[in-house]
Amino acid sequence: MPEQNYTALETRRKQLIYRSAYTGTKETDLILGGFARAHVGSFDDRQLDTYEALLEAGDPAIYRWATGQEEVPSEFDTDVFQLIKNFKVVR
Repeated sequence: MPEQNYTALETRRKQLIYRSAYTGTKETDLILGGFARAHVGSFDDRQLDTYEALLEAGDPAIYRWATGQEEVPSEFDTDVFQLIKNFKVVR
């Protein structure tokens, strides 16, 4: 089997995509997993930092913000979060 050589950036993206799909809450897994697969591969370092900080907020909070149940705190109301809010989960 050929050895795969991933750059640090590719490894980071793969880790964030995996982490997004397995947050611990099925609803958030569906939103963030699909979102990450669609967008994280094109994120630059700043956007990856922003997304990673958002994941640290925890999936219950992210779900409430994404679904409009609570207002998004200003520190998380970023271009990346706007992409999440506009993302449509397709099954």
